[in-house]
Amino acid sequence: MTRRIPAVCVVLALLGVAPTTAAAEDVSLYDNDGEAVAYIAVDDDLTIYLWEGTPVAYLDSENVYGFNGQHLGWFSEGVILDHTGDAPCVLKDRYPGSTAFEGFKGFKEFNPFKSFKEYAPYKPYASNQLSSTPCSIFLAAGGQ
Repeated sequence: MTRRIPAVCVVLALLGVAPTTAAAEDVSLYDNDGEAVAYIAVDDDLTIYLWEGTPVAYLDSENVYGFNGQHLGWFSEGVILDHTGDAPCVLKDRYPGSTAFEGFKGFKEFNPFKSFKEYAPYKPYASNQLSSTPCSIFLAAGGQ
């Protein structure tokens, strides 16, 4: 009998979060200015919130979807890639410089209904460049 690894465990491994400590941690996402502007709530179905507490997207395996069903990009190796291969959002250890201090997060708002997901396009090669689009604007494109 073959055991399948749950998708959440695979995503947690990609995030670099140990499953035993995942319930208590959020994973911060930084924009092209080194500011923490969003975070992935590991204990909340891998929902991505803006720093103020607004839910804007979620992870489905390596795909990033907005609650409106729009495919936004891919989460791969600590980087969210957009459809051109640039990185609007990165984890702290992937940011190519120093990052700003993380301020206090706002209270989490209720998650909206997840619309029907569009098909993900082919994943581009990573350009190894930060995107000129700020992370918060990139993620807000998936809001309702």
